[in-house]
Amino acid sequence: MRWMHFCSLVLLCVLVVTAWADDWPQWMGPQRDGVWREDGIVQRIPKNGLPVLWRTKIGLGYSGPAVADGRVYVMDYLLESGEVRNDPGGRDKTTGKERVLCLQAGTGKILWKHEYDRPYNLSFAGGPRCTPTVANGKVHALGAEGNLWCLDAQTGKVLWSVDYVKDYGAKTPMWGFAAHPLVDGDLLYCVVGGEGSVVVAFNKNTGKEVWRALSAREPGYCPPSIIEHAGVRQLLIWHSDSLNSLDPKTGKVYWTAALKPFVGMAITAPRKWKSYLLASNSSVAALLKLADDKPGAEIQWRGEPQNAIFSANVTPFIQDGTIYGCDIETGALMGVDLMDRTRLWQTTAATFGGPGRARYGTAFIVKNGDRFVLFNEKGDLILANLTRQGYEELGRQHVLEPTSTAFDRSVVWSHPAFANRCLYARNDKELVCVSMAAEK
Repeated sequence: MRWMHFCSLVLLCVLVVTAWADDWPQWMGPQRDGVWREDGIVQRIPKNGLPVLWRTKIGLGYSGPAVADGRVYVMDYLLESGEVRNDPGGRDKTTGKERVLCLQAGTGKILWKHEYDRPYNLSFAGGPRCTPTVANGKVHALGAEGNLWCLDAQTGKVLWSVDYVKDYGAKTPMWGFAAHPLVDGDLLYCVVGGEGSVVVAFNKNTGKEVWRALSAREPGYCPPSIIEHAGVRQLLIWHSDSLNSLDPKTGKVYWTAALKPFVGMAITAPRKWKSYLLASNSSVAALLKLADDKPGAEIQWRGEPQNAIFSANVTPFIQDGTIYGCDIETGALMGVDLMDRTRLWQTTAATFGGPGRARYGTAFIVKNGDRFVLFNEKGDLILANLTRQGYEELGRQHVLEPTSTAFDRSVVWSHPAFANRCLYARNDKELVCVSMAAEK
């Protein structure tokens, strides 16, 4: 009887945990929409701070963590020779090991690692860029020089791999391969490069190519995303020359919009709101009206220097017709009217924290319930209300040191993960887990 009672308690605990626990298995969360759907999260950050559950040493990298099935997956780089310089226009030659790490989510203990020698020849050579994508017991991890791996999530065993440069003739972009792979059904969508293969759909289980499409001067850095409109699912690919909508099953192009960012810097993912699509990047900001009867789009407005928002590091968030995002020139977090481009308010308190301007000021934006969770370039975790009326801070906590350098300031430029009622974030030295659970 005691044994049966014990088993019942264990089962109850599992069911309770399952009821509130939510994974973060890829960049920007389960649905790639920047929404954290767990409940039981603190309303404010207390003055004495939130509990830091663990810190684990890791190497260099911009790769954000992914959390799935009680494990954390992240990529890093162990530098062996060369120098990582603050030079956005020049390439650094380094040698080192690129790694995929698997850690226990509750303790930070490293369970396995997959590592390989990987020389770099790229700007800001401080490690991998992409968050691993975890799906159906597999980890899809992309390195900065185009090494794509499919690993067994439990053991780290290599199931298959692709080399973008050797297999597709792609040239490593100035700032490395940075488009987070996307799993949808049996397909893995990747921004590769090379003639006719800016986007390639692989069978996620075997690595076999299913189709390839598009050519461009450069593949860009924008992750693939899928929207549904006019009753049709559409794969969005924004490369150096244009924004494109494709049939996810075949690669057939539905429509193309001539949105050509400066020096190929298509970075942030387009965001859909009702019948509109916001495309915002370093030098291009535009609102597109999606056709309601068939796949198609027309440009409604283009941003100008004193309106709209021009994003680079942070994909904007749209709520109730208001855009929230970080503008590259001012470095400020802004609220902008979606329909007429008017800047409603701006603040640097949420990004770099100082007066004046700081180009590419960064605060990653995630929605939880009726509030927002921000993680900024100074390594601060912030709870805030974002409305059309302004920015209201509900507490902050410094959780990581800014260990990277950009534009002559120290920064953390890595998208965090939110799962198990916790924040998981990294810099170039450690991965940290902070509990954000409300007290019972």
